[in-house]
Amino acid sequence: MDAYSPAPGSQPLGSPTGESAGEFGSRGDALPIAEFLLDSRAVMAAVETVIDGKREAVEIALTVLLAEGHLLVEDVPGVGKTMLARALARSVDCSVSRIQFTPDLLPADITGVSVYNQGEREFEFKPGPVFANIVIGDEINRASPKTQSALLESMEERQVTVDGNTYPLPSPFTVIATQNPIEMEGTYALPEAQRDRFMARISMGYPDAANEAAMLRTRETGSPLDALLPVVTLTRLAQMVATVRQVYVSAAVEHYAVAIAAATRVDRELRLGASPRATLQLVRAAKARAALDGRDFVLPDDVDALAVPVLAHRLMAVRTSVGANPFGGEALADITARIVASTPVPLGAAGPA
Repeated sequence: MDAYSPAPGSQPLGSPTGESAGEFGSRGDALPIAEFLLDSRAVMAAVETVIDGKREAVEIALTVLLAEGHLLVEDVPGVGKTMLARALARSVDCSVSRIQFTPDLLPADITGVSVYNQGEREFEFKPGPVFANIVIGDEINRASPKTQSALLESMEERQVTVDGNTYPLPSPFTVIATQNPIEMEGTYALPEAQRDRFMARISMGYPDAANEAAMLRTRETGSPLDALLPVVTLTRLAQMVATVRQVYVSAAVEHYAVAIAAATRVDRELRLGASPRATLQLVRAAKARAALDGRDFVLPDDVDALAVPVLAHRLMAVRTSVGANPFGGEALADITARIVASTPVPLGAAGPA
């Protein structure tokens, strides 16, 4: 038996569990792994009709969606950050909203506002664009910190509090935000608390010559995004999320993830390490990656592959050059990769009883 796989006789993916199926992504709704793979590959194929030559970015974006997290896409203008977010949102038949962050945007423009209804003679809450399954936040760091903080409660607790009243957000709820590099003109650095709420951060990078030339031909008469249709329903997405939740994580892999996070907190090159929330999200993302690879158990390789996109943006370096971004970039990615490489890989543990 594989040291990291479930014990013989344990519940396989997609088998009945007897749990209630009323909650979004409940275990009873889980798909057989073969069906999960067909749906996930259909989503990636749909997104790749719009995003050329960025398979890794598409995979991480789908991983975050299935792991019930939030995604931050950081790069220079014009490389397809918003296009990736819109393509992923269109591939799923669910409610989608887009917020264009600007310096004059107010928190109420995101969460909603209470308006006095003269007919009923009482205040009525008008939901803002955050009330959607997938929320696309375009250039999130162009809004003021006051407005950025409007997303803190919704991203962590899946709810919004306005005038003392709490309103639950729809399930699933995922924020896919884009931002330009911190040092660019007219931007405000995201606070540590908000960066920590993003499960992963990715960069698009420039396309290679062949894909850029192909883009010139295919987009001369229109955008391929216009022809993109949903390939999975909201109910099917709920079942895919339930499948990810059932992926088994051995005690050895859990301790490995904790060891990596703990190493960031004592590293001499870092003054801010990974939070416990980061450890939790690293394991959740690893479960999604394992399912996307056709497995019902997590390997240390899954943790290794996601450590940089999940952890690096949460760290702060001790030394930064003048004008450099202390919150991200290649330096923190290199530090994270070094920590992962120096953390001993566990030998494994027995499966669950």
